Amino acid sequence: MRRNGAIFTPASPPEALRDAAQAAEDSGVPELWLWEDCFRESAFATASAVLAWTTRLKVGIGVAPMPLRNVALTAMEIATIERMFPGRLIPGVGHGVLPWMAQVGARAASPLTLMREYVPALKSLLAGDEVSTSGRYVSLDRVRLDWPPAQAPAILVAGEGPKTVHLTGEVGDGTILPGGSNPDRVARTLAMALEGRAAAGRDDAHELVVFVPSAFGGDEARSALAEELASESGSVDPALLVAGDAAAVAEAIEPFFAAGATSVILQPRFGEDDLTDFMAGVGEVARLVTS
Repeated sequence: MRRNGAIFTPASPPEALRDAAQAAEDSGVPELWLWEDCFRESAFATASAVLAWTTRLKVGIGVAPMPLRNVALTAMEIATIERMFPGRLIPGVGHGVLPWMAQVGARAASPLTLMREYVPALKSLLAGDEVSTSGRYVSLDRVRLDWPPAQAPAILVAGEGPKTVHLTGEVGDGTILPGGSNPDRVARTLAMALEGRAAAGRDDAHELVVFVPSAFGGDEARSALAEELASESGSVDPALLVAGDAAAVAEAIEPFFAAGATSVILQPRFGEDDLTDFMAGVGEVARLVTS
């Protein structure tokens, strides 16, 4: 089934999260995604708070940086939240922004090696296994969670470059693409991830989540989004100009689904000052997408 949701970006302060989460729940937004951006807001603290404030909303983490967190700690965080709020957490991990990782002394010389070691270990821990491994980055000696989740959640993995995306297919349960990815890139990414999956002998389903900057409103909102997109990339790809009323936004994201995305998560402009209105728009889009 096609999924839709919204992002609470750390451009807004943590104290704005409760109102945004409740607006999302009240508006019928299926999923609210959170970022762990250095040096703004943590992922699992905010996820726990949102899940406690709401009753239906699912919460995605897009993403927790692997270099910043020991894999056993990440497994403990996910397992704890999953046991408290079963089936409502969508955990995602990734390389992290490499300059930020360097700032805290956590940059991996080989991010691909880290991912290849980290994701399988994380999945095994969440499955309740005792894990011993000695790799370049991940070293565990008979580690087993005392309180593993009753059902381990899927682990999504962020990737952009071809080698990374191929590896997300090998080791992950889905791939997360950042904002700025048009439908053509979605299709290419899915193909690369599925190649990795086939190489690993896996034939189960593979999710593809894409973040899409968007704006609700008339010409002013459309112009503001175009200006933001141009400032980031130097030009505006018409496929990424996702703006207008809910019907227009739903129509604009249809090519992303057609390209193979299983989840299209709408991202507010960094200058968005009315998250309640934005969440109301996403809720209406969700109803149109699933109708």
